[in-house]
Amino acid sequence: MTIRRFLVAIPLMFLGWISVLLAVALVTDEAPAYVVVFPSQSLLGNLASDTSVISRSHFTVSVSSEQSGFAKSLYKKGAWFVLPAGLAGCLPMPQSTFVH
Repeated sequence: MTIRRFLVAIPLMFLGWISVLLAVALVTDEAPAYVVVFPSQSLLGNLASDTSVISRSHFTVSVSSEQSGFAKSLYKKGAWFVLPAGLAGCLPMPQSTFVH
């Protein structure tokens, strides 16, 4: 029974994590960049002139802009999933314990 609960909990945890990221992208303008998952060619052709394409792969494109509500504008232009990129984590980075 424990394995079954674990196998159900992992996908639910992943969906919860993605949902939080989607909400952060829509509600705040705190992210310095955004990752668009499965971008269409029409989306890439309709990007505003102040938008910088940081990187691009077969499945994602990372973009940045100083525009307020940038994630919402990406959805209006046809993006399916817009995730924040470049945000600092909730916890501080651990200090290195490496001794010279």
